[in-house]
Amino acid sequence: MIDLATALAQRPVILDGGLGTLLESRGNDVTSDLWSARVLRDEPDEVRAAHAEFVAAGAEVVITASYQIGFGGEIPDAEVEALLRRSVTAARDAGAALVAASVGPVGALRADGSEYTGAYGLSLAELRHAHRRRLHVLAEAGADVLAIETIPSPLEVEALALELAELDVLAFVSLSADSTGFAGRGALAAALREAASAPGVVAVGINCCAPGSVLPALVDVPDLPLVVYPNTGETWEAATRTWHGGAAPLADDAPAWVAAGARLVGGCCRSTPADIAAIAAAVR
Repeated sequence: MIDLATALAQRPVILDGGLGTLLESRGNDVTSDLWSARVLRDEPDEVRAAHAEFVAAGAEVVITASYQIGFGGEIPDAEVEALLRRSVTAARDAGAALVAASVGPVGALRADGSEYTGAYGLSLAELRHAHRRRLHVLAEAGADVLAIETIPSPLEVEALALELAELDVLAFVSLSADSTGFAGRGALAAALREAASAPGVVAVGINCCAPGSVLPALVDVPDLPLVVYPNTGETWEAATRTWHGGAAPLADDAPAWVAAGARLVGGCCRSTPADIAAIAAAVR
């Protein structure tokens, strides 16, 4: 076990990579709307084993398989709560130094690609309500930190910051840097400052974006440790649920991210344990 806030003040801390990508490579079906959460529900040992692969590759923080799990959908609420708690247990049992409970955006629960736009048609109050119960369950489930990730719009950042103010829990907040929700000039930097203002937030940054989007996003950022975990460069087509294009070696750019202030560093979609091992070697 490490103290995250202390470690972030001293050195880069290594995050894991694309859990869904690894589960798929292990032969699991992640094509449903639940993605990796389907495996968590039906084959939790596979999720634990995938987390363990990332730990063996050098990941100090593993992010749970709760990104797509939320209340109010097709799964009964009691089962949702059990799955959220199971996601933390599966990560803990994999031997991770720290477990980060994933809190994805409302768009992830819809599985329609809106996590890259934030165009939900919901008010601030509705967004707060959509996140509230899941945040409370994960805060009580034994994770070391909440991973508020892939948030695509200033309004959803504001909603989550307000909800975090009601919780006594550590969190990092990572925004979807390529989201059209941050297309306005200065919108991404302002949202990072909003996230950093929430109680308990120990790091802010970006994820689920092209590697080339990272350094431009780390300009005019809050005086907090930064979190960076981009995709490997392919493009996601939501309509066909397929990836296109070639992959970039994330480790090549990782030292520049650390030089720009990144202290939580890893990979998002399509990144593998090999990518995480290479990042760890590059920044230590």
